[in-house]
Amino acid sequence: MAMKNDSSVIEFILMGLTDQPKLQLPLLFLLLVNYVVTVVGNLTLINLICLNSHLHTPMYFFLFNLSFIDLCYSFVFTPKMLMSFISERNIISFAGCMTQLFFFCFFVNSECYVLTAMAYDRYAAICKPLLYTAPMFPKVCSLLMFGSYILGCAGAMVHTGCMIKLIFYDSNIINHYMCDIFPLLQLSCSSTYANELLVSIIVGTVISASSLIIFLSYALILFTTLHISPSKGWCKAFSTCGSHIITVGLFYGFGMLTYVKPSSAGFVEQGKFFSVFYTNVVPMLNPLIYSLRNKDVTLALKKTVKRMTH
Repeated sequence: MAMKNDSSVIEFILMGLTDQPKLQLPLLFLLLVNYVVTVVGNLTLINLICLNSHLHTPMYFFLFNLSFIDLCYSFVFTPKMLMSFISERNIISFAGCMTQLFFFCFFVNSECYVLTAMAYDRYAAICKPLLYTAPMFPKVCSLLMFGSYILGCAGAMVHTGCMIKLIFYDSNIINHYMCDIFPLLQLSCSSTYANELLVSIIVGTVISASSLIIFLSYALILFTTLHISPSKGWCKAFSTCGSHIITVGLFYGFGMLTYVKPSSAGFVEQGKFFSVFYTNVVPMLNPLIYSLRNKDVTLALKKTVKRMTH
């Protein structure tokens, strides 16, 4: 994909999260701790799933991909974000900005599809337990993940390709800590109507389709559990689906708060505030959500530690 356009802008300046001096050091410390926990947490979960055979199931195969996406996701913009707190001018080249935008869109879209596949997996595990190995055959799981990455890549290419075609003159200051779609559209001197329409169509389609599948999966799970003895059914459903429901709620919840435009003039600042949770906090929480009170992961951790100490 070409990284040139008719623009006179060859680099952008990222304003960062805040321009208030008193907040620079505390935010740097908090986000650095967040970054370390994100990397260590997701790497630990990835290694536990790889090294322990009892975790080689469809559920943990999808969780492996979720952790992999969150890990890569954090590498895309967090180092540059941390640099904004210690450098006077946080500069990113035009090519670097478009590359960051591409991988940001790629991993966000892919995570949507992975969470959708995980909902289908939970449906198959609860509603079709005796036939679970048939719909969730390893080849099927691999195809679902391959499709997730292909669709994520296609969406990212469309977003980035359309952004490269825009013309940028004079203003090159991005009021954000990363190269996101809407802050970049605000800088363009050419018409952004097609881009905004494309964003609405693609994002609307992805969210609508994935939300519908997730909703239907849990509606069928709920219907199934109502026909089981209440205590047994609800306990099984919550233990099986609780972590995924929390993850989906955080991902879509903060995503909507970040990108659904309110009518107030402070949209940009609100968007930056909520995007911190969307891009930094959620990837950190995912491995914790799936590790806490999860007997399989706890057992895997004990086995791994025991092997390492002997």
